[in-house]
Amino acid sequence: MNKLWAGRTSGVTDSVADDFNSSIRFDCRLYREDIAGSMAHAAMLGEKGIITDAEADALIDGLQSILNDLDDGTLAFDWKAEDVHMFVEQVLTERLGEVGKKLHTARSRNDQVALDMRLHLRYESDTIANQVKDLIAAIVCVAERNKTAIMPGYTHLQRAQPILFSHHILAYAMMLLRDLGRLEDGRKRIDVSPIGACALAGTTYDTDRQFEARMLGFAAVAQNSIDAVSDRDFCVELLAALSLLMMHLSRLSEELILWTSWEFRFVTLSDAFTTGSSIMPQKKNSDMAELVRGKTGRVYGDLMALLTMLKGLPLAYDKDMQEDKEAVFDAVDTVKMCLSVFAPMLRGMTVHADVMHKAAQTGFINATDLADYLVRKGLPFRSAYKISGKLVSECIQSGCVLETLPLETYRQYSTLIEDDVYAAIDLQHCVESRISEGGTSPTSVDRQIAYIKEQIK
Repeated sequence: MNKLWAGRTSGVTDSVADDFNSSIRFDCRLYREDIAGSMAHAAMLGEKGIITDAEADALIDGLQSILNDLDDGTLAFDWKAEDVHMFVEQVLTERLGEVGKKLHTARSRNDQVALDMRLHLRYESDTIANQVKDLIAAIVCVAERNKTAIMPGYTHLQRAQPILFSHHILAYAMMLLRDLGRLEDGRKRIDVSPIGACALAGTTYDTDRQFEARMLGFAAVAQNSIDAVSDRDFCVELLAALSLLMMHLSRLSEELILWTSWEFRFVTLSDAFTTGSSIMPQKKNSDMAELVRGKTGRVYGDLMALLTMLKGLPLAYDKDMQEDKEAVFDAVDTVKMCLSVFAPMLRGMTVHADVMHKAAQTGFINATDLADYLVRKGLPFRSAYKISGKLVSECIQSGCVLETLPLETYRQYSTLIEDDVYAAIDLQHCVESRISEGGTSPTSVDRQIAYIKEQIK
């Protein structure tokens, strides 16, 4: 394919250099955005009288025909083309002749590619946000189905205090709400049109950037032409948001992997989202969760690649910036794939409330409630804490738990302890009595569910 930029140089490059320089293998996915931007640009050129209305109409019709042909497979990409922008313009010129050469008036590939990326990521950001909402809804569904199940809460991966399983799983919904907020906030900075900035300095033509921005649905136009073509903050910001999102998915994946093990057996994932072993017939592996956990590092890597690529670039556009696309596309594709698996995997999960409850009965996770009981009897907390610790030690030596320790043994440590201690350390009571805002009580969980539902309306 002829080089449209030939002039200052011969346009003849080594075939190895051509392959190295070419980006059409990955930026071809921007063809819809590229054509949409070109149609808006042609309309603006006609509106401002830079080209005739007839020429603008011909360009728009020609671009529409290229879009149709690419969509239905009639037209194939020429992998020898330098990039998607050159490919579209070359095909347009072949079909329209001299009129096709007028499309690139008052623009550059620098503002063109920035426009394509913003259009693409605006759409992808919305798609991912909707997937996050679906995952949050799946978590709420699991929480509502298992609202009363009691499990041990953990710190340092040691059993700590009794909590509701619904309370635990809803913590991830809260994390995802923050991810949703980051996506929505970052979208504001994606939704800025760079078209009309040209190579870096603007143009001598009397263009209307606001006209093009309105046609393409942008909320604003970039205020500095140099910044417009060199800004990839919006890409970094999206990948940072996606990295945090993947971190949250990875943490939940880790818990699912632990919970599905025979050592825990808190939950069972459906056969549809697990695999077996090639040699051990008894195995049921949580491979989807493990893959999400593993792919998190991949998205982190994409973010670091983008940050590293940008850190030393002078203004304005540099060819290094071509490296943004593969990192961004990979991160977006990876996150969308992980989210598409996660929501149905959770919806099909079985929670074993009986196993969780049994686990909560061991480990003395109601020791804090015993201390609180003594505080309500008038003992200072530190004194109550010490007595509770000694009683736990007594249970360990006696081979029993706090619920079965005889009252006379309790009273050896404090005469304040009476028969009502057993009600105070009952697991159900322990959960129900945590009435502070955001706590694990059933009433609090109901409020959390209502809040989350309101946020994802």
